[in-house]
Amino acid sequence: MTIDKTSHALPVARTVADLRAAIADWRRQGLRVGLVPTMGALHAGHLSLVDLAKSKVDRVVVSIFVNPTQFAPNEDFGAYPRTEAADAEKLVGHGDLIFAPAAEEMYRPGFSTTVSVAGVSAPLEGQFRPTHFAGVATVVSKLLLQALPDIACFGEKDWQQLAVIRRMVEDLDIPVEIVGGAILREADGLAMSSRNVYLSESERKAAGQLNVILRETAAKVAAGAIIPEATRDGADRIRALGFDHVDYLEVRDAATLEIFPSGHPTGPARILVAAKIGRTRLIDNMPV
Repeated sequence: MTIDKTSHALPVARTVADLRAAIADWRRQGLRVGLVPTMGALHAGHLSLVDLAKSKVDRVVVSIFVNPTQFAPNEDFGAYPRTEAADAEKLVGHGDLIFAPAAEEMYRPGFSTTVSVAGVSAPLEGQFRPTHFAGVATVVSKLLLQALPDIACFGEKDWQQLAVIRRMVEDLDIPVEIVGGAILREADGLAMSSRNVYLSESERKAAGQLNVILRETAAKVAAGAIIPEATRDGADRIRALGFDHVDYLEVRDAATLEIFPSGHPTGPARILVAAKIGRTRLIDNMPV
């Protein structure tokens, strides 16, 4: 087994064979293993997921892989930040091993399998990024099977993604516990995201109000407002901030992401938003 330690503070496995060898060694010691899948450009939100995993298991693998199959041709795959050396430094004292495969290791010549999760993947992001969740489900299923951890941690900021992964793991009987980690926010409440670096100064100021409108709209719905009316008013307020487009502002069933036909929540609910300002598309959500 070769673990690359030449330029990073944490050991880095580049191949599935090396990842499995490292985990097998931990297993022989009777240690429990966690996985935190990421696309790199790590911030405090990612580190909180690593710490969450570490609070539940003995060793944590952090994968860093910008997954090409979850980007549409018009999206920012080429521009997505790749900062592996800085990421490795941030992980010191948090994770135990980085898994950073090349695209050729994850998708070898002739690769032709796609994992598609129906139902929960269809609305919201599924409408605006129709190929996205198939790419996510495919790469996450591969990571889970490559590492076979006891737990895997994902951030609640990507709430629909978390729901898709939970559905997939249950349907395919993958023996991994999926753990959701709370959203970490900046001082003004903006959800931490690797894409926040794209925001100009004026865009960043407007973006800091997105969570305010989300919270106030959720409060209106909780107080009895009709969902379509409350969300329509909220979307108008978002556009008034200077956002170019609101893809959606919706209140949905927290688990299935189905609508509430009555116009009022009849069970656990989540308010979710996706809106674009400048070249940056922001998503956020919170409970109702």
